[in-house]
Amino acid sequence: MTHWLFKSEPGIFGIDDLAARGVEPWDGVRNYQARNLLRDRTAVGDPVFFYHSNCARPAIVGLAEVASSPRPDPTAFDPASPHHDPKGDPATPRWYLVDVRYRRHLARPITLAELKTHAEGALAGLALVHRGNRLSVMPLSPAQFDFILALEHRLAP
Repeated sequence: MTHWLFKSEPGIFGIDDLAARGVEPWDGVRNYQARNLLRDRTAVGDPVFFYHSNCARPAIVGLAEVASSPRPDPTAFDPASPHHDPKGDPATPRWYLVDVRYRRHLARPITLAELKTHAEGALAGLALVHRGNRLSVMPLSPAQFDFILALEHRLAP
């Protein structure tokens, strides 16, 4: 089992959207490294932190889980989709997705600023807390995941 952090912009698709839908394809990933992680390492049942990015207060806001095996992302082949890849070929798919199932909102957002206060300690190896290393899909160690989850019930700094 791998633990994950999936990033999304709340103005496009946020934790409330996932809560309303229950299960949703995690489509539109167009970075090869993130694609490889989705395609090669995700498994049904893997826990996922849902992270709001590109907003006033970037933060982990909820929990989800991987709800399907990886499969080709059909938005790559749809000219009407904002995720369309004109070089995409269904016979040799380039982009993949997994379904994500909502589990719950966190009791409070755990902000990027708060996470960075642990960058030299428990989260030293977490790419999210280091500049220029922020994929939309990133693995976490079980220890990192548990540490972050434990922050949920501490008072925010």
